[in-house]
Amino acid sequence: MGTMKVAVVLLCFTSVFLSAAQAYETKKDAKFWDDFYVNFGDWQVGYPGSGEDAGKVVDLALDNTTGSGFRSKYPYLYGHLGMKLKLVGGNSAGTVTSYYLASVYEKWCELDFEFLGNVSGEPYILQTNVFAEGKGDREQRIYLWFDPSEDYHYYGILWNQDLILFLVDDTVVRVFHNSKDLGIPYLEYQPMYIYSSIWNGEQWATRGGADKTDWSQQPFIASYKDFDVDSCAVHGKGEEDADTHECYNKLYSSWYGNAESGKLTQKQIDDLKRIQYNYVIYDYCTDTKRFEETPKECARNWPQ
Repeated sequence: MGTMKVAVVLLCFTSVFLSAAQAYETKKDAKFWDDFYVNFGDWQVGYPGSGEDAGKVVDLALDNTTGSGFRSKYPYLYGHLGMKLKLVGGNSAGTVTSYYLASVYEKWCELDFEFLGNVSGEPYILQTNVFAEGKGDREQRIYLWFDPSEDYHYYGILWNQDLILFLVDDTVVRVFHNSKDLGIPYLEYQPMYIYSSIWNGEQWATRGGADKTDWSQQPFIASYKDFDVDSCAVHGKGEEDADTHECYNKLYSSWYGNAESGKLTQKQIDDLKRIQYNYVIYDYCTDTKRFEETPKECARNWPQ
């Protein structure tokens, strides 16, 4: 495991979970550089705070020369992984702030949170996507029910052998079930790195590219804190097989791999229905222009 203190985050499953706030309290001494490093735009990265608070918050900036981003030192296999973000305020049109997990295989796996900026007064759009064995095209877009630029909110992934949950604070906004029985590849053997970045997506991000980035507002800054990893790290290629085996052992003995964590609670089902009926603005499952037949996994991934 990395040096970051591991929180036993018992989140969402009410019979066995603590609140997210309690979990974060156990990680107050965690530092960004313990488990992450800047992978591009290092001159655009800031570390507010001093003394004991240094390294607890990271600011990523975008200007008309480049964006910036960071990556975890090690990839992880299964677990609960997340962080708190405060997004760009004001006119953020054209900007894309991302938090995602991705492997480095040729047919890679990836789990995306992408926050699409908007003109002042209009809501942010959260786009999620799932790649398995190099196959993506599973975009879903929702409006958030709060202003994510006013304060920090938690965004996380719970990933086990049965399902993957996308979490916003304590709300499940998306689930991707293991549907190998339907012939759909699942994310089950590729460890994934944690990435975050901010970059210029004005060609497509806001109203299909109609609203461009207003560079008079630069720099655009997104802020990250409370890096939360309860998972199993795969440390190096030479030990990858041994580390992966250890990760499977941990999965089946951990809270995130137990039977309760492999199924939705009634609250989570209710939350998903509320999201589907009130906040979804695009769902690949209903896009008949892209897909002549509804993808097989769709009926399973939205509660009926």
